[in-house]
Amino acid sequence: MSAIKDWDAYNAATRLRGKELNGLHPELVKGFGALARGAATTQHLDAKTRELIALAVAVTTRCDGCIDAHVRKAKVAGASKAEMAEALGVAIALNAGAAFTYALHVLDAAGEDALSAG
Repeated sequence: MSAIKDWDAYNAATRLRGKELNGLHPELVKGFGALARGAATTQHLDAKTRELIALAVAVTTRCDGCIDAHVRKAKVAGASKAEMAEALGVAIALNAGAAFTYALHVLDAAGEDALSAG
């Protein structure tokens, strides 16, 4: 089975563009780095748990850069592919739940006629 994306090439290209952004707006990149370091400094969650949460969020926000970074960090933290799959199952279920909930908003926006149709 072939890969969907060449993640090593993606990572290299992202790093280059990140350096470019840093040259253009160093305070922005510095602030982002501080935010990331702050989120990684926890007292109650271990690194593997944080990275599994990050992977689930990366999927729900559709962030390729987040997927790339946090798969790498999850592996370093000792997360297995099976553990990643379980975290992704939570993300998939929550996305389905969000779609279900927003479907109810559509019925609400449609008004009373939507309830009596059928």
